[in-house]
Amino acid sequence: MKKKLLASTLLTMTLLLPALSFAQEKHHDDPTKIVTKLGVGYNDGLTFSGSIGLDEVRMINASIDEDASEWRIGGSWLFDIGIVNFNFSRVDYENDVYKNNYSVGTFIPLSIFGFTPGGWQIFPMAGYNYNDGNQLTEKNAPTLSISNFNAGDFVLIPSSSHGAYLGAFGLKPLTENFSLIALAGGMAGSNSYSGYWAGGGLSYKINNQQSFGIFGIISDDDYGQRNDIAISYSYQFN
Repeated sequence: MKKKLLASTLLTMTLLLPALSFAQEKHHDDPTKIVTKLGVGYNDGLTFSGSIGLDEVRMINASIDEDASEWRIGGSWLFDIGIVNFNFSRVDYENDVYKNNYSVGTFIPLSIFGFTPGGWQIFPMAGYNYNDGNQLTEKNAPTLSISNFNAGDFVLIPSSSHGAYLGAFGLKPLTENFSLIALAGGMAGSNSYSGYWAGGGLSYKINNQQSFGIFGIISDDDYGQRNDIAISYSYQFN
């Protein structure tokens, strides 16, 4: 990520950066921003989200859909050159498939090192995750033990995996109010688990407290595929 000849310089910068980088005003969609806000969105149903900034470096956040079938709760801790997040979440798929996810990871803003290619603010992300849930698996005819199942039938089986993820989140301000958003990444783990996600959208800053966005994302892993388009509104209190 950094050139070896800059290592000693970066070590010094690490000690000085709190007053230089995180003191300045951040973009309203910056994933390293500690903020108290409420939001509402729509993606085949209403979703509600919010965060509470406990102080200048710690935050808790959560989201839930209207029937409480999908939810997320987590927290963040801001450090000199990045932020550490932990999350617990549940995602539903078709045919009674579901996934519980537990993760801890980080975002690091490359802009604090002066790296903003094409005006993009890039935040590499990486971390550990654990998944468990029910996975839809095709039955193989030689292993059938119940006579009323035919080859090609599917059955729900418990599954779990330990693994890691790697990706990046990006922001590109177009005007004072409009910004592009993009993200992509992949994950791999035990029991041959793998998956990826990618998405993008447009964000609009209404004023210092309010923002609006439209976003599309695709994701695919061993539990299923999701193709989501969402709109959202948020109100920031600090």
